[in-house]
Amino acid sequence: MSAAASAAAPALKTQSPNLLIAILALALGAFAIGTSEFAAMGLLPIFAADLGVSEPQAGHVISAYALGVVVGAPVTTILGARLPRRRYVAGLIALYGVLNLLAAVLPGFSTLVAARFAAGLPHGGYLGVAMLMAADALPRDQRAKGVTQVLLGLTVANIVGVPLAGALGQAFGWRFGFALPGLLALVAGLLILKFAPRQGVDPEARPMRELAALADPAVIITLLVGVVGSGGMFAVYAYLSAALLATTAPPVWAVAALLSCFGIGSTLGSLLAARVTIRLGALRAAAVMIVSAMLAQGFAAWAVGDWRLMLLSSFLLGLGSNLFVALQTRLMEVGGKGQSMAAAMNHAAFNAANALGPWLAGLALAAGWGWSSSGLVGIALSAAGMVVLGLAALQGRAARARQGALDAR
Repeated sequence: MSAAASAAAPALKTQSPNLLIAILALALGAFAIGTSEFAAMGLLPIFAADLGVSEPQAGHVISAYALGVVVGAPVTTILGARLPRRRYVAGLIALYGVLNLLAAVLPGFSTLVAARFAAGLPHGGYLGVAMLMAADALPRDQRAKGVTQVLLGLTVANIVGVPLAGALGQAFGWRFGFALPGLLALVAGLLILKFAPRQGVDPEARPMRELAALADPAVIITLLVGVVGSGGMFAVYAYLSAALLATTAPPVWAVAALLSCFGIGSTLGSLLAARVTIRLGALRAAAVMIVSAMLAQGFAAWAVGDWRLMLLSSFLLGLGSNLFVALQTRLMEVGGKGQSMAAAMNHAAFNAANALGPWLAGLALAAGWGWSSSGLVGIALSAAGMVVLGLAALQGRAARARQGALDAR
């Protein structure tokens, strides 16, 4: 942990009322991000029709955001290396709010794509450092709880924020669906500035020190676990609503219920993931989560054709979708002096998984393998993630052996 991070922990702990408000503010920022990211998928048919583009073309708005996250995570971390964490995260979430409001008011499809790309840029940097701030407020063996406290903002967004943004989009126009998270992000920025602890700048902070984290094999292989392992969940979730409508005759409320079931499952899953990570350690917890995801993906493939079972499968997918918690904790362990970069890149890996999984599942569907094939693609990706996780465990064991040999000299 850096000197600044170490100083931050007691500062947070000695301001218990402010600590609660500060963590709630950090979670509110995550809530705004989750609402904006996932509501865009539900708003896609509405803005496609309004802007006169096809739905596949409108999908570029979703891809542009994911690309912005991947590009922005390392860039914002390098630019913010010498900034106090409080001002850094407040500035990023305020920028996120402004860019969402621009997406809501600027005319034309091309400007929407550009605005959504720009909105993705602060995503990884904000969430990565926000989770570090919350984790540093707790004892070292409880840090997964800090990660979960902020992550709950993302998961609750799927229960409350995404349906609300979708309802606003349907009732008043898709632009309101982007304006809502934009305003929430600005409020979060103000609360963070007011209530988060003031910290000095880490005198050892250097942009190149943060960038060096990306050369660490332990960091790289952990990120790869996230890209491949989380890709399985996205392979299934991306096509779940379409499969529901194509293979069943559900009631009109079923699609909204499907999304809410996923949000409820992921919220409960994040709480369980923190407990499992604290009890078993990051790598073993990651293995449990990947196996849980595989079981959920298999159930989702079997459930296609029965809308009731598909609602249950959505809940189970959410419940098993929290590999992120264990991997974020692992990155805190191996990130060394580049923890901000490692944490931000975990969100980039998550968005890379969001691109990889649906792309591979789309290939299976285009090949005529049927709606159940997305579940089979998900299982294959999760199995590959388990293989990479095994490599991560071997790499960690070898690193400990080398360090033990050096200490014995």
